[in-house]
Amino acid sequence: MVIPVHDVNPARRTPWVTYALIVANVVVFVFLTPGVTGSLTGDSSLAQLCDLQAFLERYAVVPQELIHDRMPRLVPTGETGVGPQGPGCVVAPPGYDKSPELSVLTAMFLHGGWLHLLGNLLFLWIFGNNIEDRMGHLPFALFYAVCGYAASYGFAALNANSAAPLIGASGAIAGVLGAYLVLYPTARVWVLVPFLIFLPLRLPAWIVLGMWFALQAVYSSGGGVSDAGTVAYAAHIVGFVAGMLIAWPLRPGTPPPPEPRGLLFGRRARPQQPW
Repeated sequence: MVIPVHDVNPARRTPWVTYALIVANVVVFVFLTPGVTGSLTGDSSLAQLCDLQAFLERYAVVPQELIHDRMPRLVPTGETGVGPQGPGCVVAPPGYDKSPELSVLTAMFLHGGWLHLLGNLLFLWIFGNNIEDRMGHLPFALFYAVCGYAASYGFAALNANSAAPLIGASGAIAGVLGAYLVLYPTARVWVLVPFLIFLPLRLPAWIVLGMWFALQAVYSSGGGVSDAGTVAYAAHIVGFVAGMLIAWPLRPGTPPPPEPRGLLFGRRARPQQPW
């Protein structure tokens, strides 16, 4: 998988919504998500893990709750205790009312670790500004939410009986990537390609994002990865397709990205000017 670092596609106006989403995700992870200190040191205590389980159970998407509107009888309380099998997390009937529909929104701002968070925000930082520039601030915010909801509901429909929490902004950001592929397929993206060392290359967006989508499809089928059951690749696919479909009507009026300068694949990317 190539790592994008920058696109050659300047925006005309400041992407305030993109900035706000990045800040909100960081704030929720650092200041509101339990156990962040333990994730930095690699030394999470049982109390932190139980607190995190209770937090996710309350604010993450749970497919069976979303599809069947069925709350579990017992949920983690965040407290620890000792049972017949030793120390563990205490469970009890939920002492709160949870809206499965609202949990889709809250789950978009939750992440399972620093790598999960920073990977998502890298893609949002690189590709979100141009989509916001093309759509406008408020329409982009609505677009982001719609893609996130589509991804969560799509994944839940395929895993209707799953009780595993679903978290992350990946589905919504996948929608941003799908829209970028539709609106700016020829824009150049600087990427790092791991080949002994990280080689910098400038590739068309349709190659970078097409490769990303192809990998999600392979991973969602269980091929090539050992953690296919812990990452919601199907949600990425649904979000990506939703972003493409929503952005398609905007394609005719979208100005093309600037012509790249310099070398590309060993030749001049722009034709030589006549003397």
